Amino acid sequence: MLGSQKHLFDIPDSVTYLACASQTPLLRASVTAGESGVLRKAHPWEPHREDAAREAAEARALFAGLIGATASDIALVPATSYGIAVAAANLDVGPNREILVLEEQFPSNYYAWHRLAAEHDAKLVTVERPADSNWTAAVLRQIRPETDIVAVPPCHWTDGSRLDLEAIGAKCRSIGAALAVDGTQLIGAAPFDVAAVQPDFMVCSAYKWLLCPYTLAFLYVAPHRQNGQPIEFHAGARRDDPGHSDHESRYPTAFVDSAHRFDMGERNNLINLPMAVAALNQLHEWGPESIAATMAPITDQIADGASERGFTVPPKAHRIAHFIGFRGTETPAPDLADRCAADGVHFNLRSDAIRISPYLFTDEMDIDRFFKVFDRHRR
Repeated sequence: MLGSQKHLFDIPDSVTYLACASQTPLLRASVTAGESGVLRKAHPWEPHREDAAREAAEARALFAGLIGATASDIALVPATSYGIAVAAANLDVGPNREILVLEEQFPSNYYAWHRLAAEHDAKLVTVERPADSNWTAAVLRQIRPETDIVAVPPCHWTDGSRLDLEAIGAKCRSIGAALAVDGTQLIGAAPFDVAAVQPDFMVCSAYKWLLCPYTLAFLYVAPHRQNGQPIEFHAGARRDDPGHSDHESRYPTAFVDSAHRFDMGERNNLINLPMAVAALNQLHEWGPESIAATMAPITDQIADGASERGFTVPPKAHRIAHFIGFRGTETPAPDLADRCAADGVHFNLRSDAIRISPYLFTDEMDIDRFFKVFDRHRR
């Protein structure tokens, strides 16, 4: 387990920040890297292009190392919605076939599948929230011979209830269905192994548990899907072909033979990339296993406090270690989080769940403070 890492963040003692599933604070090291990046952009006449290309390669490799992939499997994209759009453009669904999603699934992993189903006269099947929080069993029951695509996360974004993607992936492969994963709410804060899960596509926005700046995400593409079609077209996705004529060599048509063909345009960002490299290096130093082990007792404390107050929480067997959402008999007041924020305690309301997402800067006193402020304002 790791000790408190609060010294690596700029968080005043007056702030209890429990909204990391929405957006994590930047590391001090990432802020410094970003400031240097801004100065590079301010002086574009200086030779920084090679630095950005090197940082893009480094960020790609660092993310790959977190999930057991190789750098050639990773595309640099701007958002989860972009990565899911790539997946939807490269997966087949037939008439009267099925695409599986979760009830209240995050929109970035829903809209593309809704459109794909409509375009091909397929059916979008929604797995209803199970009363016992066992999403795995609920999803496995819904995967049928008619299922072409299963698009799910490793945990539900509203409350941290867990899905066993290894079991779901195995069921998908047994019937020839594709698996598309939005890993945003888990990767970086807990172990994830693409060799065990075997997704066809897996995308992860970087501004949450990867501690990176906004407008950056990483897309894993399984090797057998790396000959697909990108959704945008730029020179960075192409490879030179010396057999072409002069005109054709200026505009080569062949894509690179890796997931890099799915990269976004303007991937060599002078500001975001050094910030991401600093964050990903720190995650490697900590290790996702150690982060999860350190966060578990804090999450357990939140679960115990919520249960003592009569709220329902996902049972420990069916929840992740780094955040949790709890529910009462009534939907919380829409301004509850804002009223608590005015007292320095920050968390999120997501649907009918009160979502509490701490991090390595959180301690028991922060949770005690949360419940004191929460109790004062929830009545």
